[in-house]
Amino acid sequence: MLFFQNRPWQKRLALLSLSATCLAAVLGHRLWSAHLSWAIPYPYTLHSNDPETATQTLNQEIAFYRDRIQQSPSDGLDRAALAQTYLKMARATGQSTWYLLAEQSARQSLTNLSTNNPGATMALAQIAEAKHDFNQSIALAKEVLALSPNHEEAKALLVTSYLAIGETAKAHQIANQLVEQLPTLGSFTLRALTHDALCLKEDAIADFHQALALEEPQETGSSAWARTLLGRFYAEQGELAQAKQLYQDALRLVPRYPLALINLAKLETQQGHYRKAQQRYSRVFTSEDYPAAFDHVATQGLARIKLLQGDRQAAEEKWAIAEQQFRTHQDLDSFGHRQELARLLLTRGHQEDLPEALALMEQEITLRRDHKTLSLMAWVLSRQGQWDKAQSVIKEAIAQKSCHTETLYRAAAIEESLGNTDQAVRYQQQAQAINPAFDDRAQRLSGL
Repeated sequence: MLFFQNRPWQKRLALLSLSATCLAAVLGHRLWSAHLSWAIPYPYTLHSNDPETATQTLNQEIAFYRDRIQQSPSDGLDRAALAQTYLKMARATGQSTWYLLAEQSARQSLTNLSTNNPGATMALAQIAEAKHDFNQSIALAKEVLALSPNHEEAKALLVTSYLAIGETAKAHQIANQLVEQLPTLGSFTLRALTHDALCLKEDAIADFHQALALEEPQETGSSAWARTLLGRFYAEQGELAQAKQLYQDALRLVPRYPLALINLAKLETQQGHYRKAQQRYSRVFTSEDYPAAFDHVATQGLARIKLLQGDRQAAEEKWAIAEQQFRTHQDLDSFGHRQELARLLLTRGHQEDLPEALALMEQEITLRRDHKTLSLMAWVLSRQGQWDKAQSVIKEAIAQKSCHTETLYRAAAIEESLGNTDQAVRYQQQAQAINPAFDDRAQRLSGL
């Protein structure tokens, strides 16, 4: 998830002085902040002549640690390192088998070395997060911090896990600590996410751009990640030109980066550029570094394009393929993909899918209560005609993040169905003020 790098403190602190005060002096000016994305181009030379894919490199790393373990079976540290490599492979491929191997390796590591083994405990914490067992991931991350109080990855995991359960204030507090301890691209990007969750837009922009000011060579993956998240942030404000530029910048760094491709395809779909969007989605299928992990997402995107073009039959065919891809490659029970399947079923719109969608979200909501999960739960309840329950859930979502356009529009639809026209209008007005570009096509793409 994160791309922290070990760097000399002096260099990090010198880069940090770029500085927050200079940014704060002008962040109040919306026009400047909207165009700040052009101000920090990637400053290093790109090297694209490496023939090895990420998975090939990880396979070599796995072979290396397996060989060391074979020579010294009772060692604990090599098993912890192997668990971390398995986790990298799991994220690269989306295949749950690698998580299971990581868990086995981490537990054996702790059997061999039960004390002072934060690497193995950290691996188990990351696996718990992958399973959407966020309370367990928080507890294990705290164990790591008890052993190693300045452990950056443990603090980063606390930030993302607290965000997932809706504990935004706690996530923000730890993100502040992380920035003070380790001012890097990764830590500033994480704090930007907490500022976004708190609807502190200008603070989020400042952190995103400070993150990009701190990027270093050989961090193209981190730089593409940060640019994609910043692009998504701008897209949610309706600033589509800035978002598109950032997605394209990310793809110049990592040409087949799935998150950038998918977000750019969504944006081009919203703008009615269907052919370009289809081309973006097609590139997801050819990504060697991420085999199968994002195929179902791209196929669903193609289904939405067909639906917008008025070809319901072709859309149904794509949804069927996406569902098959999803159920083949994703582990619903163990690795927290219930929410994604529920969204697929809701977007397709079959009445017979609603009981499964509701059951999936009832399971998910016990583990995860961020605003997106709550908004999706409200959508399921609305489709079931349970308007009072939907209203209660959507209010909780808005209480967490009151500046999310899609959530506000869904709240407006719920209030309208309950006959609360004045409140529905207020929600619509708030949504339009946040994102004027959220037009009819965007609403249809969101299932509204």
